[in-house]
Amino acid sequence: MKFTSLKPWLGAAALIAVASLAWAQIERLTLADMVTKTDNAVEGTIVGSKVFRVDHPVDGPELYFTTLTIQGDSLVDGKPVTVDVTFPGGFINPNEGVHNSEAPAADDVKVGNRVVAFFKKTNNMGGGVSGNQLYASHGGLYRVIETKSGTVVQGRGDGYAINANTKSVDLRAQVAKLRAK
Repeated sequence: MKFTSLKPWLGAAALIAVASLAWAQIERLTLADMVTKTDNAVEGTIVGSKVFRVDHPVDGPELYFTTLTIQGDSLVDGKPVTVDVTFPGGFINPNEGVHNSEAPAADDVKVGNRVVAFFKKTNNMGGGVSGNQLYASHGGLYRVIETKSGTVVQGRGDGYAINANTKSVDLRAQVAKLRAK
């Protein structure tokens, strides 16, 4: 019986693992990047939420999407807007649906929550679904809270478009200025 060293195989496996992690890395976005890559952003209240299923001949069966209806103001031009924003994942009922690791947390997308959502018109999110896609999935949605010092958009940390807590009025001014460039 001939013994072959495992070192070349282990090296190849490590290289493949590192390459796949690099390919799957989440996109890091500054606010300027986010504004450039999206069509609009809304600050408002989630007034509706609907999960739907698509069975597609090419992309496959049982594709689930969640659409949030957000009523508020555009961060780009300040005008009132009601917009439907869609992302992959969601549950129609406890036994029918799918988790998506990139989807916003269930607590973040409850009807009644105040949020900022960045979105981009997309012709095919999968399964032929078109609409305003929540950009960067959970990275495109931020909670809005009332504090003693005013309305604040909660930051998500390094690598996110809104990395630190930011006053709503300041964020609106920053987005409008970036869009005007």
